[in-house]
Amino acid sequence: MQDVAEVKKGITGSTLKWIALVSMLIDHSAYVFIIPILVENGIYSVADYSATYIAELMEQGSIGWYYLAYQIMRRLIGRLAFPIYCYCLVEGFGRTGSRAKYAGRLALLAVLSEVPFDLAFYHTVFETEHQNVFLTLLLGFLMIWGMEKLAEKVNHIWLIGLGQLLLFLAVALLAEWISCDYGWKGIFALMLLYQFRYQKGAQILAGCIAFIWEPAALLAFLPISLYNGRKGQQNKLFFYGFYPVHLLVLYVITTIVK
Repeated sequence: MQDVAEVKKGITGSTLKWIALVSMLIDHSAYVFIIPILVENGIYSVADYSATYIAELMEQGSIGWYYLAYQIMRRLIGRLAFPIYCYCLVEGFGRTGSRAKYAGRLALLAVLSEVPFDLAFYHTVFETEHQNVFLTLLLGFLMIWGMEKLAEKVNHIWLIGLGQLLLFLAVALLAEWISCDYGWKGIFALMLLYQFRYQKGAQILAGCIAFIWEPAALLAFLPISLYNGRKGQQNKLFFYGFYPVHLLVLYVITTIVK
């Protein structure tokens, strides 16, 4: 019999979600509070995170510290959230007792989060150019659900592969068309994590490949590699509700500050 202490090694799914939640909060706080300061000081692009450029800004005074804080909060710490959420979604897909209810919760959160998302990031009630991440997760969930159905109903492996490829392409194009957060890259990551779900090492490698375009995001696979398969103590209402609620809070704070 396997030792009980050995079974408990690592971190639970609840801990993974807390890491993602804190990372996301830091990410969004940097965007909402620091970006306006940078823009007011004539910095319209934050894509350059080289040490040389940051050092040049530091010589100009406090704006350099704001820029450095932004890079640490959003481009480093903030990059951990989405890969972890993708991994947890794939895990949840395999463990849930009702795929329909799971999809329903994602759909409800996608709808409820859109106005808070647009208020926090665009200061408008409805912005059509960018949709919140729960819509990305919903599309990814429906995609892997469809892939599972194909594998169950089709006997020929090459037909299964072709069907799943076409399904991925369709969902990826849809994500780009409606401007979901992370677009086709997010759908691609979910597809790879799902395809290698039974092989932890291969799954982590596939995840790293999916996020190779965002090097800091690869750090998310360190806590993921420590996941012990246990759910841990979770409050679904809190973890689901935190996303729209924290966006509303950030918007209210920025409105008061202004």
